[in-house]
This record gives sequence, structure tokens and C-alpha cells, in this order.
Amino acid sequence: MIDKKTDDKKPVLTFEGREYLINDLSKDVKEILKGLQIAETQLKMHEDTLKLLSISRTSLVDQLREQLKKIE
Repeated sequence: MIDKKTDDKKPVLTFEGREYLINDLSKDVKEILKGLQIAETQLKMHEDTLKLLSISRTSLVDQLREQLKKIE
């Protein structure tokens, strides 16, 4: 699914190889598109959160390793 604008500045939805003028779509379809956009945004946010957690975990493991070296 790709949203793009044509030369005459009308927003176009490209979905499964077909193009649709967004302004001509029904209210229900526009609501579905809005839901998809929200879902994509949420997925990106959670992916970023997972990356940060992974980095934090790696840092904590490194800190633990250094602290345990002092005990040996």
C-alpha cells in the first residue's frame, strides 16, 4: 500500500497494483486507511522501543560482566 500524489496534487492510494483517488473513496474506506496508518505508526513506535530495550539489555550485560570480573 503506497500513498502518493499525482501531478495535479490529488492524493492517490496504490494498493495491490491498482490506483485509487483517495478523495473519491467512501468514508468507510477512508476510516480503514486511517486505521492502517495508526497501526503502522504504532508498529514503528514499538519496534523503536524494542531496539532501545535491546540496547539497554546489552549495556546491562556488559556492566554485569565488568562487575563480575572484579569478583574473580
